[in-house]
Amino acid sequence: MRSLYLLLAFVLIVFPARFQAQEAAKPAASKQPKAIHPQVGNSVSSYDGQFSITLLTKKQYYSRSDTTTMDPDVRSPKSVHIHPSGEKYYVNSLEGMRTVVYESATNTKKKVISHSFNKADSLLWSKPSGLYPFTHYKKSLNTFSGKPVESAFSHDGRYLWVPYYRRSYDINAQDPSAVAVIDTETDSIVKLMETGPLPKMIAVSHNNNYVAITHWGDNTVGIIDISSDSPADWHHVACVTVKYKLTLNFSMTTPVNRDVNSGMCLRGTAFTPDDRYLLVGAMGGSGGINVIDMEDFTYKGTVSGMMSNLRHLVIRNQYIYLSINKNGYIQRAPLEAFLDTVANMKNGKARFDNWTNCKVGSGARTIEVTSDGRYVIAACNSSNCLTVVDAETMKPVATIPADSYPVGLDISKDCRFVYLTSQAREGMGGNCVDIFKLKY
Repeated sequence: MRSLYLLLAFVLIVFPARFQAQEAAKPAASKQPKAIHPQVGNSVSSYDGQFSITLLTKKQYYSRSDTTTMDPDVRSPKSVHIHPSGEKYYVNSLEGMRTVVYESATNTKKKVISHSFNKADSLLWSKPSGLYPFTHYKKSLNTFSGKPVESAFSHDGRYLWVPYYRRSYDINAQDPSAVAVIDTETDSIVKLMETGPLPKMIAVSHNNNYVAITHWGDNTVGIIDISSDSPADWHHVACVTVKYKLTLNFSMTTPVNRDVNSGMCLRGTAFTPDDRYLLVGAMGGSGGINVIDMEDFTYKGTVSGMMSNLRHLVIRNQYIYLSINKNGYIQRAPLEAFLDTVANMKNGKARFDNWTNCKVGSGARTIEVTSDGRYVIAACNSSNCLTVVDAETMKPVATIPADSYPVGLDISKDCRFVYLTSQAREGMGGNCVDIFKLKY
């Protein structure tokens, strides 16, 4: 009888423990919000009656029956950026491994730029810098397809820089990736340059002397000199380590989640208006804003005091804005006060607490400020919405449903249109570009 009791105790204790462990190991998709697809024409007015925002049209690849909006080139779009002329916009289709170019006036597709390369493209590559050695892969390194993430314009919009999340053969993004340069006059790739592992964010200095590429994969930031008007003269000048550099030695056959196994998960990146400093936010680790001194390309230290899980960082109209992903906030602070804290940093550390907070919706990803400075708009990934915030009061004034799961956005210079990308998750939602009309 005693043996029977022991057996029953074993079953009650061990099996539930195993069940709980299996539940914990289930993919996050099981806890994700239900995918939604709002109808074109859906509209809301601001709480103060000052403006309305309407879903004007969309480009999607989740409903083939809707032939008026269906576009097979929209496959988990990660980001969208409007050309400085306002005449066209570029959508980076992450899983489609292509950049799609649309005409702004009509939203018609002008061109699809493929990010697949082989030996025939060897003349596009710049000379290796020596900063990014391959440690796992040795053959056919430049034969791959790249997954485009973010982008940034240089030389007054002549060139668009597009980094790749990884090269297709590098399943765990542990060797160097690359960045493509698109000539926007021809909408064709004219140059390829190496980067560190898993680059995500990219920024161009105001004086057009440097491009900074933030490597999510190993806590480093690459700096490229682009001061010449000739792409042939562009070259790497530094790879700056933020705090510590990760040693990458993952499997070459079994995928791991590199979105979490990446140290500090460096993301939001912006140059200060005078280009003296490069500010780089950290989504992981202890968080904070990391400061790189652009006079000597060195890591100066980290400023803490903001919320954790900082995703995007924007400097506009003498303010610094942050999006806080998990808790769904926008934080704002006077730029001058923040930079005073940077200047007085001691032993690589400083704390700045003078933030104004605004709740916008869980999963706050990309944020942008209208050109007139009146509104801040946030893509809220987990809340499946676009939230508009009054920049003066830092209070939300409107929320409109968006296709799941919004991640990237840009606003036209005339403040009339908002372009929003919705990235797919585990085969759910996404695969859509929403185009909103904003009417003051």
